[in-house]
Amino acid sequence: MLKLKLIVFITAIIYFFGSCTNDLKDVMALPGNKKSPSQVGDSVTLLFTDSAQLKIVLKANRMLIFTKNVTEPFTILPKGVFVTFFDSEEKISSTLKAEYGIRYDQSKKMEARYKVEVLNKNGQKLETEKLTWDENNKTIYTDAFVKITTADQIIMGKGLKSNQDFTKYDIKEVTGTIKLKNNEL
Repeated sequence: MLKLKLIVFITAIIYFFGSCTNDLKDVMALPGNKKSPSQVGDSVTLLFTDSAQLKIVLKANRMLIFTKNVTEPFTILPKGVFVTFFDSEEKISSTLKAEYGIRYDQSKKMEARYKVEVLNKNGQKLETEKLTWDENNKTIYTDAFVKITTADQIIMGKGLKSNQDFTKYDIKEVTGTIKLKNNEL
């Protein structure tokens, strides 16, 4: 009798746990979930132009756009983002890549996270874990640790503000070695 009760109990537990699934699609489809994407896209390429001149190309493996039941519409790029910036002659001036991004539509700011890299036309590379791109002011900035690699030096610090082309930048709390030429002081 005890054996039979034990078998029934184990069978009930297996059935209970076996029937439970945690599928994101099912959870997101529930009517009570207020934050579900209104649009979903895979392998997305967005072109930003001004007066028919190419300014920015944004590529993402997956894009989730949230417009309903939110104070500010936003877009999540959960599988990485790659942004190419162009100059007035439509030549590449810099690139930005990250494993994750979130862009806010009204404030026109994008936060890039995890293995963020910015590369400019001079071959200088910025590496950090968090970076904000302000589209209106055409700047990038962070309060996180940064590492900048140039042709002949590595500069590290905590915090940075730069133009979006990453050609003019200001590093806060510099911890690396900077080589100055005789006439630079």
